[in-house]
Amino acid sequence: MKKKALITGASRGIGKAIATQLAEQGYDLYLTCLQSMEELTAHCRYLEQAYGILCTPFQGDMGDPDAADRLFETITRLDVLVNNAGISYIGLLSEMSAGDWRRVMSTNLDSCFYTCRHAIPLMVHAKQGRILQISSVWGQAGASMETAYSASKGGVNSFTRALAKELAPSNIQVNAVACGVIDTDMNRCFTEEERNALIEEIPADRMGTPEEVAALVGQLVNAPAYMTGQILTIDGGWI
Repeated sequence: MKKKALITGASRGIGKAIATQLAEQGYDLYLTCLQSMEELTAHCRYLEQAYGILCTPFQGDMGDPDAADRLFETITRLDVLVNNAGISYIGLLSEMSAGDWRRVMSTNLDSCFYTCRHAIPLMVHAKQGRILQISSVWGQAGASMETAYSASKGGVNSFTRALAKELAPSNIQVNAVACGVIDTDMNRCFTEEERNALIEEIPADRMGTPEEVAALVGQLVNAPAYMTGQILTIDGGWI
């Protein structure tokens, strides 16, 4: 029986690369997106043809508990959960609206709660499972002009460590990947000058790629069961 994985925010960037990585490993997939359903469906069809797996696309806001409820109506078994859906907000905290704050928190942090709440009983029943959060180095170091994003990812890191302790007796491992600057649409809001300034601060002298993050996730789903509660950084030596 093929293993099954759920990846949120999988229509592009890191999530899309993770979907490809796990399809290569033979996982049947559930993939979610908020808006890009046409792009997500096309990638699902490609993965099915290329790797002989089953891929189910789902459109919904994982920061909305009702959407998470609808998603899990169709999932009866789950081996791997990858919480990747995320958004950023760049600007002064004093100029941030309450709505913008709430959107960042619900997408980046609340979504982890909603998906885990459904996934955990399935994994406990199977006596095994892997939960991975895609976090950020800003959740560890904090970033000026990205206070809400930093706070949400810091919450994700604490969520990961605490949940790992809670689920360790059930043979469910919970870890996070803290990304540095990865070349995705999220970071294309910066000008070329700003991007070059960022790169100058990175010892590896370049941004990371979604495929590199996906390769790490691919290793983590096969890591020893004794490794849990860890925040693994992939940032080219930046932080």
